[in-house]
Amino acid sequence: MNQSKSNDTGINIEPSNRRVSFAENHPNEQEPSPQQHQSNNNSVPLLLQPSCARSKSMIFDDLRNFRISLKWCALDHSSCIGKFISYVVFVFFTIIIPFLTSIFVEIPATAPEDDPISFNKLVQIPESALAIIAFVTLSSFLRRYGLRQLLFLDAFQEDTTYVRRWYTQELDKAFRYLTYLVLPSLFLELAHKIIFFSAVEISAPYISPFIVFVLVLVSWVYRTGVFLLVCVLFKLTCELQKLRFEGVHKLFEGCGSEAGMIFKEHLRIRRQLWVTSHRYRFFIVGCVFTITVSQLGSLLLVLASKSDKTFFNSGDVLICSAVQLSGFFLCILAAARITHRAQGIVAIATRWHLLVTKASSESKYCKSRLSDELASDSDSGHSFNIHVSVIPSQLSCFQTRQSLVTYLQHNQRGITVYGYSLDRRLLHTLFAFEFSLVLWILSRVVVLS
Repeated sequence: MNQSKSNDTGINIEPSNRRVSFAENHPNEQEPSPQQHQSNNNSVPLLLQPSCARSKSMIFDDLRNFRISLKWCALDHSSCIGKFISYVVFVFFTIIIPFLTSIFVEIPATAPEDDPISFNKLVQIPESALAIIAFVTLSSFLRRYGLRQLLFLDAFQEDTTYVRRWYTQELDKAFRYLTYLVLPSLFLELAHKIIFFSAVEISAPYISPFIVFVLVLVSWVYRTGVFLLVCVLFKLTCELQKLRFEGVHKLFEGCGSEAGMIFKEHLRIRRQLWVTSHRYRFFIVGCVFTITVSQLGSLLLVLASKSDKTFFNSGDVLICSAVQLSGFFLCILAAARITHRAQGIVAIATRWHLLVTKASSESKYCKSRLSDELASDSDSGHSFNIHVSVIPSQLSCFQTRQSLVTYLQHNQRGITVYGYSLDRRLLHTLFAFEFSLVLWILSRVVVLS
């Protein structure tokens, strides 16, 4: 019995401009003094302080490591020199090196019948195409918005401490995600290129095969890294909106939450989702088209080839497909996940509206297990006995809550591409389309053979 009393939480349903607090009532607990507030504010990292939300990169800036990583990747556009170096490196490793490799790498006459050159030339086009799409997208982002506005840090002070803390951790892990995606494919690419250059000849004079080997490997790392970096940035943006939706879910856990406050928060998230969709739509459509053409072309070439398929002659196709599908699924799954969150908020709002209406119609003082019933939607395992004090004159209007639910029903899109929501239904449609093309190609090959 004592345990149940200690978990009782009092909620006063009184409209206010503040968020709902689920703190337990402790009469002996005192409010913190202004000096304590000042000391707590000083302990907050610089990235989380509103006064420094739009500051440039400094020695104590939490984005300093992110900017340094961009400089090491030759993707820093904060200065004219950085832009010049970035464009030169991009043209050299994305266009010049693959073009020269396709011209000067030849198979010796004493080599076996396995032909790796045709597969190698095949993968150069989609790898460079994806790198061009990603570089154009990233350079336009940095030129128009800057790094802070691109990562939605310019309005970071409006978020809760929970959102800011977890999003800062996700920012610190951004290049770790990129490393985890690149390293497995890099080991395979290194092994394949060692076998590849040990069996081919370089027809260009005065150039060592080892130098060509290093340049080709660095070119592959650069193109793959640029493509996957934009995919990771898109995932970071979706992760921020996911955290904000979790904050909206917490607003529905109290009867005292105002519909106007929930509407304002959802409107802010919806606007940022629209901005994200508008920014990345060219990248998503370009990648889907390039990957589809690349995969179908690889399938046609592999099926048309009469030679035995080995890691020596078809390893490039395997590694290229793995990188393409990794970036593609990283973007599509992140978009589908945040769209699912946006669509699921309608059910939570409807249940909240029902429980508040039921509580207000029963009696002046009623006891409801509101938090237990909403815990199934917020993935929380804690349960509390919530005593709801219902004052009919102070309750939110029924029509206001009904209008909020209707608004959410008509604005449940997440990430969109030219009006089409990137949800699970679109994933099923893409899978059916790709699978139909594969079956058609297989049928043509069987008929022709």
